[in-house]
Amino acid sequence: MMADTQQRVDPFADAAIDLKDFKPTAPKRPKVEPKIIREVSEANNFPSRAPSQARALAAAPTVQRRRRTGRNVQFNIKATPETIARFTALADKHGFVFG
Repeated sequence: MMADTQQRVDPFADAAIDLKDFKPTAPKRPKVEPKIIREVSEANNFPSRAPSQARALAAAPTVQRRRRTGRNVQFNIKATPETIARFTALADKHGFVFG
């Protein structure tokens, strides 16, 4: 740790360093206007990543599975989607809760 009496060294204090001719490099690519990007993407049928209302409405509603049991500790496991679907179908068939 540096003592309070010492000061930081100025890296530009050396007379051998001359930065008056320094200039930043020019950008390699010009910026493209968002309007042009949209026109090109629409002309080439590029799909938008923005969510459409039709896709949001087409999703099947999930069934609420919460029941008041007094159990308030979460227990998670990793499983394949097929295993989870099978587990859910079995619980629905017999009227079981997930807990």
